[in-house]
Amino acid sequence: MNRIFAFLLLFFSVNVFGQNLQSFEPVELVNPLMGSDSKPSLSNGNTYPAIAVPWGMNFWTPQTGKMGDGWAYTYNADKIRGFKQTHQPSPWMNDYGQFAIMPVTGKLKINQDERASWFSHKAEIAKPYYYSVYLADHDVTAEITPTERAAQFRLTYPKTDSAYVIIDAFDKGSYVKIIPEKRMVIGYSTKYASGDLKNFKNYFVVQFDKDFTINGAWDGAKFYPGKQELESNHTGAVIGFKTKKGEQVNLKVASSFISHDQALLNLERELANDSFEQTKSKAKEIWSERLSRVKAEGGSIDQLRTFYSCLYRTLFFPNKLYELDKNNQIVHWSPYNGKVLPGYMFAGTGFWDTFRALYPFLNLVYPSINKEMQEGLINDYKEGGWLPEWSSPGYSNVMIGNNSASVVADAYIKGMRGYDIEKLYEALKHGANNEGPIDAVGRRGVQYYNSLGYVPYDVKINENAARTLEYAYDDFAIYQLGKALNKPKKELDLYARRSQNYRNLFDKSTGLMRGKNKDGKFMSPFNPFKWGDAFTEGNSWHYTWSVFHDVQGLINLMGGREQFVNKLDSVFALPPIFDESYYNSVIHEIREMQIANMGQYAHGNQPIQHMIYLYNYAGEPWKAQYWVREVLNRLYKATPDGYCGDEDNGQTSAWYVFSSMGFYPVTPATDQYVIGAPLFKKVTIKLENGKQIIINSTDNSEENRYIQDMKLNGADYTKNWLSHSSLMKGATIDFRMSSNPNKQRGIKPESFPYSFSNSNIKK
Repeated sequence: MNRIFAFLLLFFSVNVFGQNLQSFEPVELVNPLMGSDSKPSLSNGNTYPAIAVPWGMNFWTPQTGKMGDGWAYTYNADKIRGFKQTHQPSPWMNDYGQFAIMPVTGKLKINQDERASWFSHKAEIAKPYYYSVYLADHDVTAEITPTERAAQFRLTYPKTDSAYVIIDAFDKGSYVKIIPEKRMVIGYSTKYASGDLKNFKNYFVVQFDKDFTINGAWDGAKFYPGKQELESNHTGAVIGFKTKKGEQVNLKVASSFISHDQALLNLERELANDSFEQTKSKAKEIWSERLSRVKAEGGSIDQLRTFYSCLYRTLFFPNKLYELDKNNQIVHWSPYNGKVLPGYMFAGTGFWDTFRALYPFLNLVYPSINKEMQEGLINDYKEGGWLPEWSSPGYSNVMIGNNSASVVADAYIKGMRGYDIEKLYEALKHGANNEGPIDAVGRRGVQYYNSLGYVPYDVKINENAARTLEYAYDDFAIYQLGKALNKPKKELDLYARRSQNYRNLFDKSTGLMRGKNKDGKFMSPFNPFKWGDAFTEGNSWHYTWSVFHDVQGLINLMGGREQFVNKLDSVFALPPIFDESYYNSVIHEIREMQIANMGQYAHGNQPIQHMIYLYNYAGEPWKAQYWVREVLNRLYKATPDGYCGDEDNGQTSAWYVFSSMGFYPVTPATDQYVIGAPLFKKVTIKLENGKQIIINSTDNSEENRYIQDMKLNGADYTKNWLSHSSLMKGATIDFRMSSNPNKQRGIKPESFPYSFSNSNIKK
């Protein structure tokens, strides 16, 4: 009997989890809870389950945290306080344009702590297009399904004469109006966390399909039965009715940053007469189409779940801030001047994170949405005078760099057309040569950078070495775009020279980047394990590699390929020691590096994420192949603790997606991707131009992680990089994988990827 049972179990496993695996829809493999088991002291992603459509204006999420807490949903929480409309890019940035809906029963409880209900993940369903949970204290099942600017709720109540829906418009100034004859509540919230917004209101409309037996507004903790309009610091509405056991009450909800009329128009346009199931089906269809642009095959069920959960995360930010008016014209509320203006607008992303892989990924697989985003950037500049480096939804004073240069240049170089690129080039030059109204716009320390070639350590400008390194790469991006636009040689030479400013911070005595004082002497004492100070959320071991555009130049500074490779090896060989004195505490990024057991490699934060691929520039690509697979295997899982640090608006997910496919954009604003090693036996990318990229590695396995040889369109291919332009024509890439590294492939300089220092060498 035991043998028969074992045979049946094996047969079942092979058929369900083997042969039929690929019949699963990608959208059903996504776990929106990936990364949600996080807290301020340790991030496993710092995500929340975003119930939305790709790049939707509005997301919805169950709210376990207190109102105003950036950790809106945490996996280890026991209670749900409401279901919040959110635009939050990260818990550190917090939210804007938010309000919450909460069904309750029994004695009316308005306060968020009192109305909160116990819930269990065992009675929770989270999908990109649908969320359901049982609220035990109220005996209510709540379901949500989204559109771009609207959503439907389906609330299943018990038999009771005390069934309620609480609408919470949050504090900092809010308004509600109840219209019983229309079964409707309208209102607005003005709560936001970042910037100085003008005329900011998130207008909302909630349409019920059931008559109200009780209604009233509330102010703080006080309920006013029958009061149908109220404006205060913190107001909301209560709608009550009698229900039969199992009765479903449906709500249609929409919002607008423009007006109540526009919110109602958004509701009517996006939900129309659709039932909950029809909206759910449409949302699922949208996700299925977007996720199916990349088809991964030949991996384990866990690898596929992780891949598609990461792909899901790449399709959110920046989210649409624009709407369609009654004439179907694209319009937006401007976070810069408070006016309603024509054209595209997006918000909710930090270029310091996303220039590295997220935007290059959009340029490869979803270029049409990035074209809209580029048009939105033009409006950012016209209305605010600067390009945003962090938008939430206007200029946010966090992080460093001038990395809008990379985002703009990479899009154009990768083929985006049909928008005012000259205006964007003007915006890049303006940002590169001026300090902005806040530290994180334009270039802080630009007068030093342009005159000395670096931002000094001793002039009270924080994170000065990191700024210098990022400005140098950004100058390269401006140079690349200027070259593509046939700008004058004098102008190109200026940015080309500045792109070499990274050299000014290289300390030959340590072989690392180091802060430098105004007088030209390196800062002292120097501890390469010190986080912060001259660097941003990292140390010298992380930032030394931030020479994306001129790795050969860095190799030369280090004394050659052998010394360079030894330095790369040292990142993994060193213990995870650290000096946290700049922060006066161990920040979560430090802790995440410490516990990952990968030495000084801190994949949980962005500055070092490209570093593994640099082995390709020094003739030892097999080491990149080894370490890429290690990171894919060890630091990502489709589980609530599945990331190794902040997910950060799709960037850390885009690293996984790119790396799983077998290549990565080390240098945005060039035409190249650097080869790592594929994770799956086959990946098919459907391009928007109708072509396909097919990546085959049929003998791939856990042991066979090394590339023995590869073919591109049937011909032997020996380079360590692939060109974007050749991929866009459609391509078939065949990898032959092995358990042993091929130490003869990719070892000659003619196989190495682009570096500015040898850009005159034809490849």
